[in-house]
Amino acid sequence: MPNSAQTDRTAPDTPTRILDAAEWLFAEHGFDATSMRMITGKAEVNLASVNYHFGSKEALFQEVFHRRLAALNQMRLVELDRVEAEVEGGTIKPSKVLESFFGPALEMAADMEHGGHTFMRLLGRTYTEPAEFIRKFMAVEYAEVMERYTRALYAALPDVPKVEIVWRLHFMMGAVSYAISGIDALALVTGRFDDDPALLKPRLTAFLLGGLRAPLPEGTLKTGA
Repeated sequence: MPNSAQTDRTAPDTPTRILDAAEWLFAEHGFDATSMRMITGKAEVNLASVNYHFGSKEALFQEVFHRRLAALNQMRLVELDRVEAEVEGGTIKPSKVLESFFGPALEMAADMEHGGHTFMRLLGRTYTEPAEFIRKFMAVEYAEVMERYTRALYAALPDVPKVEIVWRLHFMMGAVSYAISGIDALALVTGRFDDDPALLKPRLTAFLLGGLRAPLPEGTLKTGA
C-alpha cells in the first residue's frame, strides 16, 4: 500500500478508486457511519491521498454526488430539449415530461457494471437522511433541471395549480427513489415480490402518471396559481 500522497498521485485512477469506494460505503452505511478509515481501506490508498484529492469527508461526499448528478441531470435536459423540439412550440404530453425526467434515472439504476445502481441506492438513502450541508448542495445540483421541468409540467397541466404540481413532483421523486433504492418493503411484508427489472419502468411510469393526473384535493382551486 502506498505510504504517501505523492505516491498515490502518480496513479491516474486513484481519485476514481476513492470515489467508487466512498460511493459504495456511503450507500451501505450512510454518511455519518462511514469513516475515512473505511474509505481508505476499500480504495487501498492512505488518508493523505484522500485529503490531497478531496480535502474532507464532506467534500468527498459532494464529489461522489456531483460526478453522477451532473451526468444524470444533463441527460434529463437533453431529453427535455428533444421532446420540446418534437412538438415545435406545442404542448408536451405529461407522460413525455415524466419519461424525460425519470427515464434517465431508471437507466442509471439498471447499470450494475459502472456503479449507477449503487449511486441510485445512495441517492434514495440520502433523501431519508439529509444533513444540512447535503440539503444545500442538492438544491444547487438540481436547480437548473428542476426549474426546466416544473415549467414543462405547468405548461402540460394548465388546469392544475402550480403549487399542486410542485407537491406531486416531490411525491414522485420520493416514489422513484424508493423504488430503485433496493429496499423491498413488499417482500418484507408478504414474503414474496415480483422484482422483474424489465417491468419496473412501465409499472413505475403508469403509477407516476396516475398520481400526476389524480383529482385535486378538496378545497383546492383549479387555478394556475
